[in-house]
Amino acid sequence: MGLAYNVYLDAKRIYGCKTCKTHLADHDEIISRNFRGQHGKAYLFNSVVNIQQGEAGERNMTTGRHVVRDIACRQCKEVVGWKYDRAYESTEKYKEGKYILEQELLCQVN
Repeated sequence: MGLAYNVYLDAKRIYGCKTCKTHLADHDEIISRNFRGQHGKAYLFNSVVNIQQGEAGERNMTTGRHVVRDIACRQCKEVVGWKYDRAYESTEKYKEGKYILEQELLCQVN
């Protein structure tokens, strides 16, 4: 195992960790803005960078039961959202493998 280097995104609008400004996601990777997290508004992203994933666990959410794992900023270890590993409802399957980042925990990095 070697050193883990941060990925720096090259995009017009970049979302970063509010605590340390580490790049997390490209605005163009947003699938939906119609989500809510513990801290209010949240975005569903197709992909994110510079994160660490926690252990998977089942959670009851407003849209049903899901297997999710918390995701944290790799730099400062602050939890910034979660990843959907599995959705039990067929109408929620599109979330599998996607990421939620909470707006309150993000900043715009340009």
